[in-house]
Amino acid sequence: MSDHLKPIIEALIFASPEPITPKTLYKLLDGEPREDIDAAIAAVRADYERPGGLQIVEVAGGYQITTKPELHEWVRKLFHERTTSKLSVQSLETLAVIAYKQPVTAPEIAEIRGVSSSSGVLQTLIERKLVKTVGRKQVVGRPFMYGTTREFLERFGLNDLSDLPKVDELSEALGFELPPGLAEPSETTSALPFDMPTESLPDGAESPDEQAREAAPPETVPADDSETVH
Repeated sequence: MSDHLKPIIEALIFASPEPITPKTLYKLLDGEPREDIDAAIAAVRADYERPGGLQIVEVAGGYQITTKPELHEWVRKLFHERTTSKLSVQSLETLAVIAYKQPVTAPEIAEIRGVSSSSGVLQTLIERKLVKTVGRKQVVGRPFMYGTTREFLERFGLNDLSDLPKVDELSEALGFELPPGLAEPSETTSALPFDMPTESLPDGAESPDEQAREAAPPETVPADDSETVH
């Protein structure tokens, strides 16, 4: 491994506004042997295993330098998190259903949650870029199917969906019980919705532009997170 690569890679990971992937590092360091780049990445990661306030984590297929979880309360004091940035209980519950059951339709989400509609909550999650439409279900009416996004992985510090915790562990972390019909996550080797090129989308799926235009028909989406419980 070339000694000059290690500080360069550390600087790139630190400076990147989003998790930086090995593919991006290969491109930026064009001309350097890939094995040397991989060795330098491993060396940087080893350095961050030492005691300290920072760590390197794998998020959404890339690397990111973050503060350690046990220091969260101190960091939060610095930024004074705004309450407006927090998701409601309804939004967190809906997001959990989508994360564990994706791809899933709005009626299926509502049925699992025991409410008559989740349209307003879905719109909130789409606006936060945590959820997107990933196609249409091939049944009568062809309802939209929803899945999580790369932003979801980054926001919650997950490398991929297999990193989702068990449902009971998530309930404990959130401080409330999730719907009893929520199944455990199942590992999959298929491409995540945001990794699939348009030409590879499954039958019935739509391109991101089509999804953005049709994701939330205005006549069916309330202005807020309100919903009716059965």
